[in-house]
Amino acid sequence: MNNLFDSLRNHLTRRAFLRRCTSGIGSIALTSLLAEDVPAVGRGKEGLGVLGKPHFAPKAKRVIFICQSGGVSQFETFDFKPKLMELNGQAMPASLTTGERLAQIRGHKLTICGSPYAFTRHGQCGAEISELLPYTADIVDDICIVRTCVSEAINHDPAVTFLQCGGQQPGRPTMGAWLSYGLGSVSENLPAFVVLCSGMNQGQNLHTRYWGSGFLPSEHQGVMFRPTSTPVPFVNNPSGIDRNARRRLLDSVMKLNKLKRDAVGDPEIDTRISAYEMAFRMQSSVPDLMDISGEPQHILDMYGPEVHTPGSAARSCLLARRLAERGVRFVQLYHRGWDQHGGLPANIRKNGKGTDQPAAALLKDLKQRGMLEDTVVIFGGEFGRTIYSQGKLTKDNYGRDHHGRCFSTWVAGGGFKPGIDYGKTDDFGYNIVENPVHVNDLNATILHNLGIDHERFSVKYQGLDVRLTGVEGAQVVKGLLA
Repeated sequence: MNNLFDSLRNHLTRRAFLRRCTSGIGSIALTSLLAEDVPAVGRGKEGLGVLGKPHFAPKAKRVIFICQSGGVSQFETFDFKPKLMELNGQAMPASLTTGERLAQIRGHKLTICGSPYAFTRHGQCGAEISELLPYTADIVDDICIVRTCVSEAINHDPAVTFLQCGGQQPGRPTMGAWLSYGLGSVSENLPAFVVLCSGMNQGQNLHTRYWGSGFLPSEHQGVMFRPTSTPVPFVNNPSGIDRNARRRLLDSVMKLNKLKRDAVGDPEIDTRISAYEMAFRMQSSVPDLMDISGEPQHILDMYGPEVHTPGSAARSCLLARRLAERGVRFVQLYHRGWDQHGGLPANIRKNGKGTDQPAAALLKDLKQRGMLEDTVVIFGGEFGRTIYSQGKLTKDNYGRDHHGRCFSTWVAGGGFKPGIDYGKTDDFGYNIVENPVHVNDLNATILHNLGIDHERFSVKYQGLDVRLTGVEGAQVVKGLLA
C-alpha cells in the first residue's frame, strides 16, 4: 500500500510540475518580466504581484471598465454623420461593401440609414454629442472620445473575448486577471478583480470566462458580485456556524491543504487557501461595501433614481466608485441590451437613459474625490453598428448590424488626455480616415498608464510568449496620453 501511495504521490508531483511548465504559471511565469524569483501565487498587496513593481512610474493605479455589451451604435451616440440623413433610404454604394465580411445580412439589399437624433457641440472642446446622452455632454471636457476603434471580430462572443483578452479564442486571461497577476491588489479584504452586471434580462449572454484567469492561477479571476442579499455565494456562514467556528474550520482545512500541497506540489492548492482566506475576510467587507444607505443624498441623486435598484447600471456605477475607494484594482461593469438589429430607436433611447447619467456621475464622483487622476475609466462595447439598416427601414423603426471596422469608445482619467476627439471616420462612418486605434493598441495604452510595458508583460504558455496585447505589434497611442 505504501508503495502504491508513493507511486501516486510521485506521479502527481510530476504532473503538477509538467502543468506548471506547460502553462507558464508558478515560478516560470512572466519570465521576461522577472528580475528576481517572485512566486506567482498568494500575492495580495500593492506592488507584490509578479512584477514586484511597475516598469516605470504609473499615472494610474486602477481601472473601471464600463462595458456596453452588444455593440453601441456610434451613429446615434458619438459619431455625427449628417451625410447619412441626406442619403437616408438610398442604396448602399457597392464599392464600400464588396468583399467585406457581413455578420447577419449577407445577400440582403443594403439601405443607408441615417440617425434622426440631433447632435450638439458641448464643452470647451466642442465635441458633438447626441441628444440621447445629455449627461455625457456635461463631462466632454473630462473624457477622450476615440472614434476610430478597430476590432478583428464581427460576432459578439469572439468580439467580447477579443476586447477583454486581446484574442478571439477562449481560454486567455482577461485584462483584470492580467492586472491582478502583475500588480497585485491594494485591498486585503476584497478581491483585486470584481465584476458587476446589469441589464441581465436582455441581450447577449455573458459568459464567466469574460472575467476568467485563463492559464494564470485561478485566484486572479474576477469575482462576480450579484445584486442579491448574498452578493458572493457561500461567503456567509451557514445556520448555526458563527465566525469563530468558521475560523477554526478554516485553520484545520488550511493545515490539510498545506500537507497536500507539500505532497503533490500543485500551485492551485495555494490558490485554494487564498480563496478561503479571502472569503472569510469578505464576510465583513462585502456587507459594508454593498450598503449604500450611508451615501449622502446629493451623491445618490447624482447617479439617478435607479441607484436604489439592485442590479441597475446606476447601482453598479456607484458600487464601482466604492470598490475603487477600497483598493480593488480592476472593476468590470457589464451592461447588456445594445444588440439592436431591430427596434433600435426605442431600445437605444432606453439604454441611453439607463447608462448615460450613471457613467457621467461616476466620472464626476471620482473627480471630486481626487481619484480620477489615478483611475482609468473606459466606456464602450465590443464593436459598433453598420450604416445600413437591418430589416425594414421606416421613420420610427430600424435596426443595424455589427460593424468592427470603426466604432466609438471614450476613456478618461489615469493619464489619458481629456477633452479631445481622437481619430476620424469617412462621411459614411464606414472606414477610418485618420488615426485607427486597434483594440490591442488601446489595451497597450491602458497598461502604459499603469506603468507596464506591454511588450515585457508576457507569460510562457504552450511555447508562446503570450501577452494581453497579442503578438502582432500593438503600440501605445501617444496621441491619447496627457
